[in-house]
Amino acid sequence: MKKTDIEKNKALKLTNSLKRSDAMRGPADNAPKPDRREQRRLDQQLGLVPFACKLNDKLVERLKTRAVAQSGDLNAVVAELLTRALDLSEA
Repeated sequence: MKKTDIEKNKALKLTNSLKRSDAMRGPADNAPKPDRREQRRLDQQLGLVPFACKLNDKLVERLKTRAVAQSGDLNAVVAELLTRALDLSEA
């Protein structure tokens, strides 16, 4: 691969990452977000652990809609719903 091809690929990667980061941030969100390492450290301080699972797309859309209506934080909505469901099943 030529040096120019490598540089073109680097430029494309940079352009795509900039587009992706702009799309992820809304126009009202101007605050800088912490990088992954910093975010992981903050999550660990709060006692949060990553938990991945696969859900039906309709259920995910309902969760996202509920998150937007409440606080905008999908993690908080899922935690609240799981806590309520587990409390009901234990009672």
